[in-house]
Amino acid sequence: MSEQRVRIDREAEGRVAVVVLTRPEKHNALDRPMFDAIDAATREIRALAEAGEISAVVLRGEGKSFCSGLDIQAIIGDGADFAGSTTALLEKDAGDIANLVQRVSYHWKAVPVPVIAALHGNVLGGGLQIALGADIRIAAPDAKLAIAEIRWGLIPDMAITPALPKLIGIDHAKELTLTGRNVTGTEAAQLGLVTRTAEDPAAEALALATEIASKSPLAVTRAKQLFDEVWEATDEQRLATEERLQREILDHVADAAAAQG
Repeated sequence: MSEQRVRIDREAEGRVAVVVLTRPEKHNALDRPMFDAIDAATREIRALAEAGEISAVVLRGEGKSFCSGLDIQAIIGDGADFAGSTTALLEKDAGDIANLVQRVSYHWKAVPVPVIAALHGNVLGGGLQIALGADIRIAAPDAKLAIAEIRWGLIPDMAITPALPKLIGIDHAKELTLTGRNVTGTEAAQLGLVTRTAEDPAAEALALATEIASKSPLAVTRAKQLFDEVWEATDEQRLATEERLQREILDHVADAAAAQG
């Protein structure tokens, strides 16, 4: 895992893992190394939880923002092949229903202990979808959240569909997705997009994680399992639909670029 992108700290006598996105100069925007580092972090955290070493996880961003979404320039590089560069992120590992961009959100669900996201600054596009993979979200009142992909002519496809239907109504989901508008942490809490607000979400998330870690480890894991199992429908079709529709858009963009070239 790249130390330049993600760091894992331990708090509460080691019982709480704090996963920190560490690209503050770019508001923790998502380039390929960031995707790879978060993907690796989910695997490491899951292993720690399954080994009984941790009882809760805090996920936060270093610097002025949690995560400002896709770093378009870094993904494209020196070229201008946006469709081709983005399609490269949609590859799956053998046996996994989620592709790389979906895994950085969806695989937090596989962590058997609670994951608490602390949100501040920009929480945009892919950044919001990563946060939606957590069990609980605590946001600063002035945090700026958006399902921003429509601004780039794309749909949200980072495992938003398994998460969002459990949180908000379909009308709100469509409005936020179709407009790409920003909402504050306060409005997000009113909509149900985040759990609650706090002036210092990182401190609040750590306090909550520490409290959870003081409880019976077995009861904590089984309580999360209980609600995940009774709330869940199948996610495989949801994730596959995200990918299929995004590929259709990217293929169209590539065809248009080829016709112009």
